[in-house]
Amino acid sequence: MHPKLRVSRDGNIATVLIDRPEKRNAMDLPMWEAMGTTFAALSADESLRCVILRGAGDAAFCAGADIGGFGEDYGGRDKDRRYAAGLDGALVNIRDCAHPVVAAISGWCMGGGAGLATVCDFRVGGEGMRFGIPARKLGIWYPYVALEALQAVVGYAVACELLIEGRTLDGAEALSRGLLTRCVPDGAVFEEATALARRIAEGAPLSNRFHKRALRSLRGPMPVPPEEIEAAGRYAETRDFQNAVRAFMEKRSPVFEGR
Repeated sequence: MHPKLRVSRDGNIATVLIDRPEKRNAMDLPMWEAMGTTFAALSADESLRCVILRGAGDAAFCAGADIGGFGEDYGGRDKDRRYAAGLDGALVNIRDCAHPVVAAISGWCMGGGAGLATVCDFRVGGEGMRFGIPARKLGIWYPYVALEALQAVVGYAVACELLIEGRTLDGAEALSRGLLTRCVPDGAVFEEATALARRIAEGAPLSNRFHKRALRSLRGPMPVPPEEIEAAGRYAETRDFQNAVRAFMEKRSPVFEGR
Protein backbone atom coordinates (compact mmCIF):
# COMPACT_ATOMS: atom_id res chain seq x y z
CA MET A 1 0.00 0.00 0.00
CA HIS A 2 1.15 3.54 -0.79
CA PRO A 3 0.74 6.31 1.83
CA LYS A 4 -1.10 8.45 -0.75
CA LEU A 5 -3.62 5.69 -1.51
CA ARG A 6 -5.96 4.92 1.38
CA VAL A 7 -8.54 2.14 1.57
CA SER A 8 -11.46 2.27 3.98
CA ARG A 9 -14.51 0.05 4.42
CA ASP A 10 -18.13 0.61 5.30
CA GLY A 11 -19.58 -2.87 5.56
CA ASN A 12 -19.36 -4.49 2.14
CA ILE A 13 -18.34 -1.28 0.34
CA ALA A 14 -14.68 -0.27 0.03
CA THR A 15 -13.47 3.24 -0.80
CA VAL A 16 -10.10 3.88 -2.44
CA LEU A 17 -8.97 7.46 -1.79
CA ILE A 18 -6.25 9.16 -3.82
CA ASP A 19 -4.88 11.32 -1.02
CA ARG A 20 -2.67 13.93 -2.62
CA PRO A 21 -4.80 17.10 -2.68
CA GLU A 22 -1.77 19.41 -2.75
CA LYS A 23 -1.05 18.01 -6.25
CA ARG A 24 -4.70 17.75 -7.29
CA ASN A 25 -4.35 14.02 -6.60
CA ALA A 26 -1.86 13.58 -9.45
CA MET A 27 -0.30 10.12 -9.75
CA ASP A 28 3.40 9.25 -9.88
CA LEU A 29 4.82 5.85 -10.82
CA PRO A 30 4.76 4.28 -7.32
CA MET A 31 1.13 5.37 -6.98
CA TRP A 32 0.17 3.79 -10.33
CA GLU A 33 1.82 0.56 -9.25
CA ALA A 34 0.13 0.65 -5.85
CA MET A 35 -3.25 1.33 -7.47
CA GLY A 36 -2.93 -1.85 -9.50
CA THR A 37 -1.94 -3.90 -6.45
CA THR A 38 -4.76 -2.38 -4.39
CA PHE A 39 -7.47 -3.26 -6.89
CA ALA A 40 -6.11 -6.76 -7.39
CA ALA A 41 -6.49 -7.33 -3.64
CA LEU A 42 -9.98 -5.80 -3.54
CA SER A 43 -11.08 -7.93 -6.49
CA ALA A 44 -10.05 -11.08 -4.61
CA ASP A 45 -12.06 -10.10 -1.51
CA GLU A 46 -15.39 -11.89 -1.90
CA SER A 47 -16.88 -10.11 1.11
CA LEU A 48 -17.04 -6.89 -0.92
CA ARG A 49 -19.93 -5.89 -3.15
CA CYS A 50 -18.84 -2.51 -4.49
CA VAL A 51 -15.79 -0.20 -4.60
CA ILE A 52 -15.79 3.60 -4.74
CA LEU A 53 -12.79 5.43 -6.25
CA ARG A 54 -12.41 9.11 -5.37
CA GLY A 55 -9.89 11.86 -4.79
CA ALA A 56 -9.21 13.68 -1.54
CA GLY A 57 -11.05 16.99 -1.22
CA ASP A 58 -13.46 18.38 -3.75
CA ALA A 59 -11.04 20.23 -6.06
CA ALA A 60 -9.93 17.20 -8.04
CA PHE A 61 -10.73 13.56 -8.64
CA CYS A 62 -7.30 13.13 -10.21
CA ALA A 63 -5.38 15.62 -12.34
CA GLY A 64 -3.59 12.76 -14.11
CA ALA A 65 0.07 11.91 -14.12
CA ASP A 66 2.45 14.00 -12.04
CA ILE A 67 4.27 15.82 -14.83
CA GLY A 68 6.72 17.27 -12.36
CA GLY A 69 7.88 13.72 -11.60
CA PHE A 70 8.47 12.73 -15.22
CA GLY A 71 12.18 13.46 -14.91
CA GLU A 72 12.43 10.71 -12.30
CA ASP A 73 9.86 8.31 -13.73
CA TYR A 74 11.06 8.42 -17.35
CA GLY A 75 14.46 8.11 -18.99
CA GLY A 76 15.64 5.04 -20.89
CA ARG A 77 13.71 2.10 -22.26
CA ASP A 78 13.64 0.17 -18.96
CA LYS A 79 12.17 3.09 -17.00
CA ASP A 80 9.69 3.85 -19.76
CA ARG A 81 8.54 0.22 -19.83
CA ARG A 82 8.10 0.20 -16.07
CA TYR A 83 5.98 3.34 -16.22
CA ALA A 84 3.81 1.93 -19.02
CA ALA A 85 3.38 -1.32 -17.10
CA GLY A 86 2.45 0.51 -13.89
CA LEU A 87 -0.12 2.69 -15.63
CA ASP A 88 -1.61 -0.19 -17.62
CA GLY A 89 -1.69 -2.42 -14.55
CA ALA A 90 -3.70 0.14 -12.59
CA LEU A 91 -6.23 0.63 -15.39
CA VAL A 92 -6.58 -3.08 -16.16
CA ASN A 93 -7.05 -4.07 -12.52
CA ILE A 94 -9.75 -1.45 -11.99
CA ARG A 95 -11.47 -2.47 -15.23
CA ASP A 96 -11.27 -6.17 -14.36
CA CYS A 97 -12.16 -5.83 -10.67
CA ALA A 98 -14.75 -8.51 -9.86
CA HIS A 99 -16.93 -5.96 -8.06
CA PRO A 100 -18.66 -2.94 -9.61
CA VAL A 101 -16.55 0.21 -9.29
CA VAL A 102 -18.03 3.70 -8.89
CA ALA A 103 -15.93 6.79 -9.69
CA ALA A 104 -16.91 9.85 -7.62
CA ILE A 105 -15.70 12.78 -9.73
CA SER A 106 -15.45 16.16 -8.09
CA GLY A 107 -13.43 18.92 -9.73
CA TRP A 108 -10.59 18.14 -12.11
CA CYS A 109 -10.51 14.79 -13.89
CA MET A 110 -7.75 15.05 -16.46
CA GLY A 111 -5.39 12.83 -18.45
CA GLY A 112 -4.60 9.72 -16.47
CA GLY A 113 -7.42 10.67 -14.10
CA ALA A 114 -9.81 10.47 -17.04
CA GLY A 115 -8.38 7.02 -17.71
CA LEU A 116 -9.08 5.96 -14.13
CA ALA A 117 -12.65 7.22 -14.39
CA THR A 118 -13.46 5.58 -17.73
CA VAL A 119 -12.34 2.11 -16.64
CA CYS A 120 -14.81 2.30 -13.74
CA ASP A 121 -18.31 0.93 -14.26
CA PHE A 122 -20.19 3.99 -13.00
CA ARG A 123 -19.23 7.66 -12.95
CA VAL A 124 -20.95 10.21 -10.71
CA GLY A 125 -19.80 13.74 -11.48
CA GLY A 126 -20.45 17.25 -10.26
CA GLU A 127 -21.85 20.01 -12.47
CA GLY A 128 -18.58 21.92 -12.20
CA MET A 129 -16.29 18.98 -12.92
CA ARG A 130 -13.71 19.34 -15.69
CA PHE A 131 -13.02 16.24 -17.78
CA GLY A 132 -10.28 16.31 -20.38
CA ILE A 133 -7.34 14.46 -21.89
CA PRO A 134 -4.56 16.98 -22.66
CA ALA A 135 -2.24 14.38 -24.20
CA ARG A 136 -1.86 16.50 -27.35
CA LYS A 137 -0.33 19.30 -25.29
CA LEU A 138 2.47 17.03 -24.05
CA GLY A 139 3.02 14.78 -27.05
CA ILE A 140 1.76 11.82 -25.00
CA TRP A 141 0.19 8.73 -26.58
CA TYR A 142 -2.75 7.59 -24.49
CA PRO A 143 -2.43 3.87 -23.59
CA TYR A 144 -4.55 1.34 -25.49
CA VAL A 145 -6.36 0.09 -22.40
CA ALA A 146 -7.56 3.66 -21.71
CA LEU A 147 -8.44 4.24 -25.37
CA GLU A 148 -10.49 1.05 -25.48
CA ALA A 149 -12.41 2.01 -22.35
CA LEU A 150 -12.97 5.59 -23.52
CA GLN A 151 -14.32 4.55 -26.93
CA ALA A 152 -16.56 1.90 -25.34
CA VAL A 153 -18.09 4.57 -23.10
CA VAL A 154 -18.46 7.56 -25.45
CA GLY A 155 -17.87 6.25 -28.98
CA TYR A 156 -15.43 7.29 -31.70
CA ALA A 157 -16.64 10.85 -32.36
CA VAL A 158 -16.51 12.02 -28.73
CA ALA A 159 -13.19 10.21 -28.20
CA CYS A 160 -11.82 12.28 -31.09
CA GLU A 161 -13.18 15.45 -29.50
CA LEU A 162 -11.34 14.68 -26.29
CA LEU A 163 -8.09 13.33 -27.69
CA ILE A 164 -7.51 15.18 -30.95
CA GLU A 165 -9.45 18.43 -30.58
CA GLY A 166 -8.62 18.54 -26.88
CA ARG A 167 -12.09 19.45 -25.59
CA THR A 168 -12.62 19.76 -21.85
CA LEU A 169 -16.13 18.90 -20.69
CA ASP A 170 -18.11 20.13 -17.71
CA GLY A 171 -20.63 17.95 -15.92
CA ALA A 172 -23.61 18.69 -18.17
CA GLU A 173 -21.55 18.13 -21.33
CA ALA A 174 -20.10 14.90 -19.95
CA LEU A 175 -23.61 13.65 -19.11
CA SER A 176 -24.93 14.54 -22.56
CA ARG A 177 -22.13 12.53 -24.20
CA GLY A 178 -22.79 9.45 -22.09
CA LEU A 179 -19.60 9.85 -20.10
CA LEU A 180 -21.34 10.28 -16.74
CA THR A 181 -23.84 7.94 -15.18
CA ARG A 182 -25.22 10.87 -13.16
CA CYS A 183 -24.50 14.58 -12.92
CA VAL A 184 -25.34 16.17 -9.57
CA PRO A 185 -24.65 19.49 -7.80
CA ASP A 186 -20.98 19.72 -6.86
CA GLY A 187 -21.62 19.37 -3.15
CA ALA A 188 -23.61 16.15 -3.63
CA VAL A 189 -21.05 14.06 -5.55
CA PHE A 190 -19.82 11.88 -2.70
CA GLU A 191 -23.27 11.50 -1.18
CA GLU A 192 -24.72 10.31 -4.50
CA ALA A 193 -21.76 8.02 -5.22
CA THR A 194 -22.20 6.42 -1.79
CA ALA A 195 -25.96 6.03 -2.31
CA LEU A 196 -25.31 4.41 -5.69
CA ALA A 197 -22.76 2.03 -4.15
CA ARG A 198 -25.27 1.06 -1.46
CA ARG A 199 -27.95 0.33 -4.07
CA ILE A 200 -25.46 -1.85 -5.94
CA ALA A 201 -24.46 -3.63 -2.72
CA GLU A 202 -28.10 -4.46 -1.98
CA GLY A 203 -28.21 -6.63 -5.12
CA ALA A 204 -27.13 -10.24 -5.45
CA PRO A 205 -23.32 -10.14 -5.64
CA LEU A 206 -23.00 -13.17 -7.92
CA SER A 207 -25.48 -11.63 -10.34
CA ASN A 208 -23.65 -8.29 -10.36
CA ARG A 209 -20.27 -9.94 -10.86
CA PHE A 210 -21.60 -12.14 -13.66
CA HIS A 211 -23.18 -9.21 -15.52
CA LYS A 212 -20.05 -7.11 -15.23
CA ARG A 213 -17.92 -9.98 -16.50
CA ALA A 214 -20.40 -10.89 -19.26
CA LEU A 215 -20.74 -7.35 -20.58
CA ARG A 216 -16.97 -7.06 -20.66
CA SER A 217 -16.69 -10.38 -22.52
CA LEU A 218 -19.20 -9.25 -25.15
CA ARG A 219 -16.87 -6.38 -26.03
CA GLY A 220 -14.34 -9.02 -27.01
CA PRO A 221 -10.56 -9.01 -26.70
CA MET A 222 -8.63 -5.87 -27.56
CA PRO A 223 -7.69 -6.27 -31.25
CA VAL A 224 -4.19 -4.85 -30.85
CA PRO A 225 -1.04 -6.97 -31.15
CA PRO A 226 1.34 -6.90 -28.16
CA GLU A 227 4.10 -5.20 -30.14
CA GLU A 228 1.82 -2.24 -30.87
CA ILE A 229 0.81 -1.99 -27.22
CA GLU A 230 4.49 -1.98 -26.24
CA ALA A 231 5.32 0.65 -28.87
CA ALA A 232 2.58 2.94 -27.54
CA GLY A 233 4.77 3.72 -24.55
CA ARG A 234 7.62 5.08 -26.65
CA TYR A 235 6.36 8.65 -26.81
CA ALA A 236 8.86 9.34 -24.02
CA GLU A 237 11.63 8.88 -26.61
CA THR A 238 10.26 11.61 -28.89
CA ARG A 239 11.71 15.10 -29.03
CA ASP A 240 8.19 16.55 -28.84
CA PHE A 241 7.51 14.91 -25.48
CA GLN A 242 10.86 15.87 -24.02
CA ASN A 243 10.47 19.47 -25.18
CA ALA A 244 6.90 19.62 -23.85
CA VAL A 245 7.94 18.43 -20.38
CA ARG A 246 10.68 21.06 -20.27
CA ALA A 247 8.19 23.71 -21.39
CA PHE A 248 5.74 22.66 -18.66
CA MET A 249 8.42 22.92 -15.99
CA GLU A 250 9.47 26.32 -17.36
CA LYS A 251 5.83 27.50 -17.55
CA ARG A 252 5.84 28.22 -21.28
CA SER A 253 4.05 26.83 -24.33
CA PRO A 254 5.77 23.92 -26.10
CA VAL A 255 6.79 24.01 -29.76
CA PHE A 256 6.09 20.72 -31.52
CA GLU A 257 8.29 19.52 -34.38
CA GLY A 258 6.66 16.16 -35.14
CA ARG A 259 9.80 14.31 -34.10
